[in-house]
Amino acid sequence: MLVAAAVCPCPPLLVPEVASGAAPELDAARDACARAVSALAAARPEVLVVVGPTAADAAGPYPAGTVGSFRGFGVDLDVRLGTAAPAEPRQAQLPPALAVGAWLLQEAHWATRVEGVGVDERATPDQCFEDGRKIAGRAGRVALLAMGDASACRSLKAPGYLDERAADHDAAVARALAGADPDALRALDASLAYELKAAGRAAWQVLAGAAEGTGLTGRLLYDDAPYGVGYFVSSWTAQ
Repeated sequence: MLVAAAVCPCPPLLVPEVASGAAPELDAARDACARAVSALAAARPEVLVVVGPTAADAAGPYPAGTVGSFRGFGVDLDVRLGTAAPAEPRQAQLPPALAVGAWLLQEAHWATRVEGVGVDERATPDQCFEDGRKIAGRAGRVALLAMGDASACRSLKAPGYLDERAADHDAAVARALAGADPDALRALDASLAYELKAAGRAAWQVLAGAAEGTGLTGRLLYDDAPYGVGYFVSSWTAQ
């Protein structure tokens, strides 16, 4: 059963080394992520599952100990999912969203059992919802860390340029995350999210499936769009 969840953005710039110590505009997001992960630990889960969007060919499970790298972003930095030793033979590398999640856990000195799941960013809402239900059934006390960004079309300089629909889309996501509303997350339009480059949609709908019927309470810890990309941090915990 899901006992706690956190939603965090996954830009590699969240990692200070990738940002070369810059990107102070993300300091507030980093602080909010740290608080959200701390709330996960306080729920005392038996297992934490980190989910994040990825291409179809990288979707699937990633066991504890899987290594991720930021070398593709010009930084000699590797991270590992949890504290387990790297599996042998060497597993496939973590996709970027899960690598950022692993970095957040590393910063928090996370010690509880961890698993990772890469979610096909084009998966249907029903597929994501069902995946979330299965994740929630993995143990008596499950926590979920959902990594993913909102629309990338919030300004003229955004990666997807300005799309007038982006602000309303992101506002709806913010309300759902603040209210811990699985139904509202499940109802997000996958086609619209794809057009707006909101890659977090799939991970949020996995969260919706995992949280169905749990009655968790939500708090929105961060809501901003630096670089024209919507970033949210949310914490879902028991009352």
